[in-house]
Amino acid sequence: MKKKKIMFIILCMLTVLAAGTAHATEKERVDPLQPAIAEKILRFHVLANSDAKDDQNVKLRVRDAVGHMLGQKLKKVTDRAQTEKIVQDHMDEIIETAEKTLRQNGYTYGVRARLANVDFPVKTYGDYTFPAGKYRALQITLGKGEGHNWWCVLYPNMCFQGSVYEVMDESSGEELREVLTQEEYADVFDSGKMQIRWKFLDYFR
Repeated sequence: MKKKKIMFIILCMLTVLAAGTAHATEKERVDPLQPAIAEKILRFHVLANSDAKDDQNVKLRVRDAVGHMLGQKLKKVTDRAQTEKIVQDHMDEIIETAEKTLRQNGYTYGVRARLANVDFPVKTYGDYTFPAGKYRALQITLGKGEGHNWWCVLYPNMCFQGSVYEVMDESSGEELREVLTQEEYADVFDSGKMQIRWKFLDYFR
């Protein structure tokens, strides 16, 4: 009886794994809603100089410093265009803030910052998974920019709730729901739940 129960659990796990593989492969290849989703959001992307522990740590310090500065300026934005304008108008300050943070931590490599259309793979943020494709983003590159990156959604505000968060609170999800159509919101939210199931399966690997 115990052996049958184990076999049943394994069979269920394999079924979920197969469904997840098919879903993930399809999402990585193409999502017809991606262009519409991308038109409504602005992402924030920070690339570390390298994967060395110190470079990764200072990347997060830069994220926090720029995030604190931008968080104050973006409190009352109502659309992506307004967010982009504020970011562009303060680009020099963004670079100066990042450079100051690097110097304070003993780093001499440079900083580049831009608003650009950036190719992103599938990315999960809390309960939400954004499909692969081009997105408008504030991109900050530290030094060579060859290390692992950090990202969030700058508009609607899923980055800053008084400070920088990597896990969204409930209000962030509501802001996203207001910006996207019902179909688009369901697309990123359902994908996020699939990613959670993947993490559950990783536990057994």
